[in-house]
Amino acid sequence: MTGARGSNADLPILIVLHQEGSSPGRVGQLLQSCGHRLDIRRPPLGERLPETLENHAGVVVFGGPMSVNDHDDYLSHEIDWVGVPLRENKPFLGICLGAQMLVKHLGGRVEGRPDGLVEIGWYPIRPTPAGRALMDWPRMVYQFHREGFTLPRGATLLATADDYPNQAFRFGENAWALQFHADLTRVMMQRWVVRGAHRFTLPGAQDGRHHLDGRMMFDARLLGWLKDFLGFVFDRCAPGSARS
Repeated sequence: MTGARGSNADLPILIVLHQEGSSPGRVGQLLQSCGHRLDIRRPPLGERLPETLENHAGVVVFGGPMSVNDHDDYLSHEIDWVGVPLRENKPFLGICLGAQMLVKHLGGRVEGRPDGLVEIGWYPIRPTPAGRALMDWPRMVYQFHREGFTLPRGATLLATADDYPNQAFRFGENAWALQFHADLTRVMMQRWVVRGAHRFTLPGAQDGRHHLDGRMMFDARLLGWLKDFLGFVFDRCAPGSARS
């Protein structure tokens, strides 16, 4: 598929962030390493999303501290806007909050566990048969969420876990969703550990030391997986190197 200004490889990737200081992290680094420019928009700051993606190669919607169940106007608009890449068959990747927006758009539910259990730290996941057929998956991933989601009708589950069973899925040919984070640089994780420390007392959460120690043990595999995964989401994206 080609856009209005040439092939997808020549077009920028739309990057949707949800805080003033947020960064596309390693996802942004890897996309830039394979030649994509980034068009960064922050809807909570009043920056509008495009009415069409004909001039973009795809979109990545990142996480944030808010919930898709909040009643802010920009959240409702953004959840509705997810229909744009779906209708135009453009690559869509939702990470954490972005995944939950895709779920809400498709009619699924986003909610916390009745017992209040969270995933904040490093936790194991398992590929489903469909996920295993697609690629190799990391054994441990980094999480920072209090809500999970149901699997939308028509979606294919790619990875699962015990406490939050829907960890990654594919919808159609070009829409992908991840509950977990492979996008964090080392600096980003250190910032999250400091600013999110008040959440480490929640049921199931790990303390800051486990976040940083886990990175030393598990992150190299997670980064390698991310490089391969982005190659599935964005055609012709030959993964390069990313700063850790």
